[in-house]
Amino acid sequence: MAEKAFILIETVVGRNKVVVTALKQLEGVKSVDTVTGPYDVIATIEGETFNDIGDLVTAKIHPIAGISRTVSCLVTEDRR
Repeated sequence: MAEKAFILIETVVGRNKVVVTALKQLEGVKSVDTVTGPYDVIATIEGETFNDIGDLVTAKIHPIAGISRTVSCLVTEDRR
């Protein structure tokens, strides 16, 4: 079973659409939502392991132009 995480994303002013478009193109990104509040975007991602999730965040999500900060929330519930 794949592991899952919610990535809370703050974007640079005026870059939401560019960030959302880039996120939707990444393998492992299951959903992307623009939200109100302290974060601008929430992405739901999946990977085979938590290490795969970490690799996706650091290698593919962090480099997206327009992202200023992320917070990763790993899902730990028993889904059996």
